[in-house]
Amino acid sequence: MSEVNDRRAKRNVAVLLAAQAVLGSQMPMIFVFGGLAGSMLAPNPCLATLPISMIVFGSMTTAPWISPLMQRSGRRFGFFIGAIGGAVGAGVAAWGLMTGSFALLLLGYYFTGIYMSAQGFYRFAATDVASEKFRPKAVSYVMAGGLLSAVFGPQLNKLVSDATTLPLIGDMLPPIPFLGTYLTVVALNLVGMFLFLMLDLPKGDRQTPTVAAAPTGRSRMELLRDPTILVAILVAMVAYSLMNLVMTSTPLAVVGCGFTTDNANDIVSAHVLAMFAPSFFTGHLITRFGVTRIMSIGLVLLGVAGGVALMGVALENFFIALVLLGFGWNFAFIGATSLLAGTHAPHERGKAQGLNDMMVFGCVTLASLASGGLMNCSGGDAVEGWSAVNLAMVPLLALAAGALIWLTLRDRRTTA
Repeated sequence: MSEVNDRRAKRNVAVLLAAQAVLGSQMPMIFVFGGLAGSMLAPNPCLATLPISMIVFGSMTTAPWISPLMQRSGRRFGFFIGAIGGAVGAGVAAWGLMTGSFALLLLGYYFTGIYMSAQGFYRFAATDVASEKFRPKAVSYVMAGGLLSAVFGPQLNKLVSDATTLPLIGDMLPPIPFLGTYLTVVALNLVGMFLFLMLDLPKGDRQTPTVAAAPTGRSRMELLRDPTILVAILVAMVAYSLMNLVMTSTPLAVVGCGFTTDNANDIVSAHVLAMFAPSFFTGHLITRFGVTRIMSIGLVLLGVAGGVALMGVALENFFIALVLLGFGWNFAFIGATSLLAGTHAPHERGKAQGLNDMMVFGCVTLASLASGGLMNCSGGDAVEGWSAVNLAMVPLLALAAGALIWLTLRDRRTTA
């Protein structure tokens, strides 16, 4: 890969980092109030986190078609669809709040999942024209854009969430909690999508001179039979699922333990900061120490986060546990992304990455569904529910750690 192409890759990284910061700020905003809005409208408290589940379900069902679409028509087209999905989703959710409809709230969150799925491909887009040496750093830098969204999103949430009426017809409707947040998210998507006009990426397979001669690559089952691909997807599934399992219940646990929604915003902000702050050096660490070591450290940090959460429900326990959860997710997920990016041919990109995100978000959907049930329906109070959420991390961590150890030993035997 020439230096010219790496300069091109660095330009794309800068644009994607900005998109991650601006459009990505909607995710902490939406997540903070997803469970709380669900509690307000759901017919059963066990369904309070179902809106969050609809986001990841939307991501899971979007990934299989949006990734091949990007392969054919280019990343920019897919990213525009994602931003439009985010705007429509927030608008429909606001409509659900105004009409007291839980079904509309869920539909809005499903459309938000289309945005979330497209956002997940920012990290892959960063590698499209990057050299092998720059690839881990490109993924890491784009993920670092989440550092800005972690600050901007929750703080913006504090400013707009108390706006409970529409500007022109406020006197005609009663105050509607959280309305300001959803209307602000609509604006973020409509404005932020114009960043994608600055991307310089391949336009897709339409540039291929003879489509009939283009290689088709391995099938999805053949990809999964590749041990490295299988472990990369598995670790990504576990890291993202456990992060979502705990984060989804955090606002409910914080408010349920007697703290305020501002406290919940601050804790989520600290968590998202921890998710993305290491991204400035995660790529360098992967290059220096190897991807499996960094993934292993990530899994250990996820386990320690659960241990801290189980030690108590003081405000500092929530902060420390969620910060460690963010660090663990960063190392494990960026490591898994880097591992996957180096295991498939360019013409397999759409299939492999779509398969990865479909499986990751499928597992995350189950985790977010379980989160509400564990939090609200597995104990007598918020403390018992919070403990159940964190104990549920143990078997999945054991599965991912076992798979990573197996891959490491297998690679050593192959090398020997």
